Amino acid sequence: MTTAAATTERSARTETVWPVLVGVAVLAGVTAAALAALSIADALTATGLPNPGPVTNYGLPFVRAAGEIAAVVAVGSFMFAAFMVPPQANGVLDVSGYRALRTGTVASGVWTVCAILLVPLTVSDVTGQPLVSRLDVASVWSVASLVEVAGTWRWTALIAALVTVVSIPVLRWSWTPLLFGGALLTLVPIALSGHSSTGGSHDMATNSLLIHLLFGAVWAGGLLALLAHALRGNAHADLAARRFSTVALWCFVAMAVSGVVNALVRVQPGDLFSGGYGWLIVAKVVALGVLGVIGVLQRRRGVAALQSDPTARRPLIRLALIEAAVFGLTFGVAVALGRTPPPPPPIYNPSITAIEIGYDLAGPPTVSRILFDWRFDLIYGTAALVLAAVYLAGVIRLRRRGDGWATGRTVAWLLGCAVLLIATSSGIGRYMPAMFSVHMAAHMLLSMLAPILLVLGAPVTLALRALPAAGRDDPPGPREWLLAALHSRVSHLLTNPLVALALFVGGFYGLYFGGIFEAGAGSHAAHVAMNLHFLLSGYLFYWVVIGVDPTPRPIPPLAKLAIVFASLPLHAFFGVVLMGSKEVLAGGFYESLKLYWHTDLAGDQRLGGGIAWSAGEVPLVLVLIALLVQWNRADRRTAKRLDRAADRDDDADLAAYNRMLAELARRESERS
Repeated sequence: MTTAAATTERSARTETVWPVLVGVAVLAGVTAAALAALSIADALTATGLPNPGPVTNYGLPFVRAAGEIAAVVAVGSFMFAAFMVPPQANGVLDVSGYRALRTGTVASGVWTVCAILLVPLTVSDVTGQPLVSRLDVASVWSVASLVEVAGTWRWTALIAALVTVVSIPVLRWSWTPLLFGGALLTLVPIALSGHSSTGGSHDMATNSLLIHLLFGAVWAGGLLALLAHALRGNAHADLAARRFSTVALWCFVAMAVSGVVNALVRVQPGDLFSGGYGWLIVAKVVALGVLGVIGVLQRRRGVAALQSDPTARRPLIRLALIEAAVFGLTFGVAVALGRTPPPPPPIYNPSITAIEIGYDLAGPPTVSRILFDWRFDLIYGTAALVLAAVYLAGVIRLRRRGDGWATGRTVAWLLGCAVLLIATSSGIGRYMPAMFSVHMAAHMLLSMLAPILLVLGAPVTLALRALPAAGRDDPPGPREWLLAALHSRVSHLLTNPLVALALFVGGFYGLYFGGIFEAGAGSHAAHVAMNLHFLLSGYLFYWVVIGVDPTPRPIPPLAKLAIVFASLPLHAFFGVVLMGSKEVLAGGFYESLKLYWHTDLAGDQRLGGGIAWSAGEVPLVLVLIALLVQWNRADRRTAKRLDRAADRDDDADLAAYNRMLAELARRESERS
């Protein structure tokens, strides 16, 4: 093929990128609208609301499915620009990354518009009123604040609009990981609403849906971004395909496991083939299986062809087009599933506790219940297991290479993962939403103990030693991304001792005395966010204070000790205030649980304050021991360095010092 012909073909394929992406979105929307139409009668019967009209009945599922495709295109495009293709040597995105970035900007803007449209559509659907009667912006906005799902779409539109605006002036690679995270964040409000946020076991259902949706977005969005890249004929297609193939495999595993958990929470196995909801679940399972088969074929054919010849894109494009179509159908089925009433659960009388927090409690917390009455946390429990496994894999890689790794660091990391698992999945995690004292115990474990152990494990140092370094002319990989994150402006800001201290200690006061805990005590999503804050703020603080890993702002041991002692009175005062407070935090929520064995809310809060006041003792001992050991090692390293310097110059510094003393003595004797 001549150069002119190749250029013409590449130009023609580039012009098909947006029609393909729009086609997938339309396919998803049409599928969702068609399937939702089949269950309109059942949905209206279940809710008892009047029919809002065809515009809402068909428009809502279409706009939502098409908007979700736009959302995943934004996620995949920003991820592609960040991690799938390399930037230029000066940090500015190259042509491939820039095109992916701009695709993400447009897709994020479309997602914003769809989320805005879904506010009046949702109000119309929930109230049973035709959309025409809800076109007044002021009335829609006021009513949306009373409708949870409509409020969810307002938040989604706001976050998506922010991501869109921020992405417009971006040219450098360093911003793309943040945009990728922001695009994922736009999907979080959706995961926290719908069927999974209500009913029994809604904690398990919400966690599984969150995992399912985020990993699905990464998989589908990455596939569409890779397809767009291949159609445009940009460079590094072989590298992008190889990296995405690895990501897609883990996404498939996460989606399969979380999807099974979510389905089992909502439907009995016997109902899978007896109603519309069950049939839609079966359709999703079949679609996931088809996607898995296509993924295997893609790895064997498309990716293999690119590894042999980086210009051989046809096998990848053919399979990617089929996979994109299946993804469009799958998203349409998922949206229709969200609008289809699930089968009624077995007849039983759920307790108030099961309705409020998703499960029952066997009775007051006892030692045996705290130790053995477990309820696995799909997010933090899984994170603990994955972090332990990845760390051990890094240690094994080092030892197979013949390099050593301190056993104490491995033990510290594994103990930190164990504390994270126990704090969120044991009886502590089970009773945490229902009792303030147990919540405070979990808070202390997540912010005071687990971070210390994790920091002493030196995970960044392990990663830098275990991950292979890219060659001089090779594209950057995970090791280079980690180094870039360590030296970024964000790291410089966060590792400022005052900032770390403010986030760590200030979070105590802002959360409990600023009304945040009061507002979110009854929300599972709020508890997930609080646990994340406890863990991250604690890790950041102890990384700065006793971290073995390098920091952008190294500070001397004496300054670290001063920071620790500066935090002690602030932490102790927080516990004292809690113990002396006469106002019960989140008292209305705890009273609503109607636990006959938990009536002394003020006493339970005093106990929680006592836990907060006394919990700093053990971490303080660990911190002081770590600081003394580090101080001693620093002195030894300094002494060894001085000894080596003395050996090289025959102790010139000591000789000069002795001459100075001799000269001073001579002058003193002459004066006398």
